[in-house]
Amino acid sequence: MSQTSRSHVLVFRELPPDQLARLQAVHDVTVANPRVAGQEAAFMAALQQAQGLIGSSYAITPALLAAAPQLRVISSISVGVDNYPLEALAQCGITLCHTPGVLTETTADTIFALLMATSRRIVELSNHVREGRWDRNIGESLFGNDVHGKTIGIMGMGRIGQALARRAALGFDMQVIYDNPFTVPDAQLGALAGKVRHVSRAEVLAQSDFVVSVLPLTEETRNCMNAQAFASMKPGAIFINGSRGGIVDEAALVAALDKGQLHAAGLDVFQKEPLPLDSALRTHPKVVPLPHIGSATHETRYAMARLATDNLLHVLAGQPEQACVFTGIAA
Repeated sequence: MSQTSRSHVLVFRELPPDQLARLQAVHDVTVANPRVAGQEAAFMAALQQAQGLIGSSYAITPALLAAAPQLRVISSISVGVDNYPLEALAQCGITLCHTPGVLTETTADTIFALLMATSRRIVELSNHVREGRWDRNIGESLFGNDVHGKTIGIMGMGRIGQALARRAALGFDMQVIYDNPFTVPDAQLGALAGKVRHVSRAEVLAQSDFVVSVLPLTEETRNCMNAQAFASMKPGAIFINGSRGGIVDEAALVAALDKGQLHAAGLDVFQKEPLPLDSALRTHPKVVPLPHIGSATHETRYAMARLATDNLLHVLAGQPEQACVFTGIAA
């Protein structure tokens, strides 16, 4: 990496010590997490001189950008960019980096775990044992359903969608159909070539035993899983959301579960996070809710932090071509 003058960097979510040290070796660094009591004032003060930001899970608004007149780059420790005002960044000439690729397999693991948990009623039956209610062999009322050999419909066939399809088709002999703006070329599919079919959204909903969303959140996808979509699903199907909570009309999902239209739902993301205590999804007997843990393993979160640090250092050194710069829909 070429030498450059020291810049001011604001770290707004904690980094692993070795990655923080990399930044401190070549730049002037302020660590201030605005979500932590007592640190918001330091965060706002540091914005005035910040030329680089690095962090995640905090909404960077146009108002915050106005308070950061020297800002050149934001390096997000995430693949999604929902927390950033893309138009405002473009107007200000600020580069936005993210961390695609390094979380693909881990997120696909989480989504498939939700699929297994909902179908085989893993959480419910584990609690059956924990609560001392396992006093005889379980009867049909507690049976689950097979996963192998079933049809999975994947909404979105980017990196994570393809990783999910590999688990389903190659590991569980599932029939895989997918909805995507374009047909993924066989050369990109690799071992999946000939084992997945590109179909319409309507066909995914109508034919799938499991409908799994790995869609990005856009104006087109916001609330796309609404009452009409759930009513279009195969009776007794399972819905899994491992992408963004904003694609789901949560009231409509609860209604579909209550009516018996859907067998179950597995959710790692929600419209509001953390999930409010009064949300019906929190305690619904047909829902397996998780606290947005798609990429939450030690290995993957470290890899994300390292890549985000790389991205920031490259852009500040005048080497944006070596960084993962966000240029379109995150997949």
